[in-house]
Amino acid sequence: MKNLPLLLLLAAGVATASPVSAPVAHYSVLQRHPLGGSGGWDYLSIDAAAHHLFIARNDRVMVVDTRSGKLLTEIPGMRNAHGVALVPAQHRGYVSNGGGNSVSVIDLDSLKIVGSISVSGRNPDAIIYDPASGHVLTMNGRSDTASVIDPTAGKEVATIALPGRPEFALSDGRGHVFVNLEDKGELVRLDSHTNTVQNVWSLAPCDSPSGLAYDAAHQRLFSVCDNQLMIVTDAVDGRQVARVAIGKGPDAAAFDPQTQLIYSSNHDGTLTLVHEDSADHYRVLANVPTQPGARTLALDPVTHLAWLVAAAPAPRDAPVKDFTALVVGRH
Repeated sequence: MKNLPLLLLLAAGVATASPVSAPVAHYSVLQRHPLGGSGGWDYLSIDAAAHHLFIARNDRVMVVDTRSGKLLTEIPGMRNAHGVALVPAQHRGYVSNGGGNSVSVIDLDSLKIVGSISVSGRNPDAIIYDPASGHVLTMNGRSDTASVIDPTAGKEVATIALPGRPEFALSDGRGHVFVNLEDKGELVRLDSHTNTVQNVWSLAPCDSPSGLAYDAAHQRLFSVCDNQLMIVTDAVDGRQVARVAIGKGPDAAAFDPQTQLIYSSNHDGTLTLVHEDSADHYRVLANVPTQPGARTLALDPVTHLAWLVAAAPAPRDAPVKDFTALVVGRH
């Protein structure tokens, strides 16, 4: 996983940015909130109105108060939980159970499980809500499919075959769902009304794209890759418009439309902040030191604070210790 030489990127005719300059001092870890507990973790989600941070934590979902940083409760009964898709208008959340090939339904008011939905795909991982169709979709990592769930009916209503292994996905709210294909280095656009694949776009030279973020105003997609690149794609025609250097081992991305910042949380203990100067021009503002292993994040759209989680460094398969939430912002 090595960076491509800058000359090679320039020869490809794509805009580049390099992580040199900037106001690193303006952004830092502002707070650390010890949460504790055993087991691994994956995606984070924020219900900004309720001030709740949801952490998928293997056999449970942790719920943290974003005002105090304190653990409010834990929702048990999960089987290798990967993510939580929030539908606040319905007072519901949907948790992907990678080990159970199912989705747990939680009540966002009582913070308890109120149902379970089986999916045909194996290892449902990333999970999202698509407001255009009113459906919840899981990305099934071991069957190369996406399961489409009708929350009202409480069941899977369609399965979409994908041309590779899906990683993170998002909805543009306009009838499209975009999916990173981890094993192919590609980006898929789905029609969420017909549940069909519309386009498959190359992300080359991206290696193992994971996190994905979206700028609705400029219709730009941001895929973060294992070879320390962020690939910027035109969501309309699939044209690659920029390649930006980021930290090592990213697993999540977020976009803040108010500040025009794109975030990449990296396993190497950095949070790369990229500024969108225009639809096709980007520059790295900072690689903010966080904590090794802090690879997933959620951005609070109201406070503009980024939440990450990490544990104490340990050998692979060792018990998790000192699990902590970190809050990054401008000071």
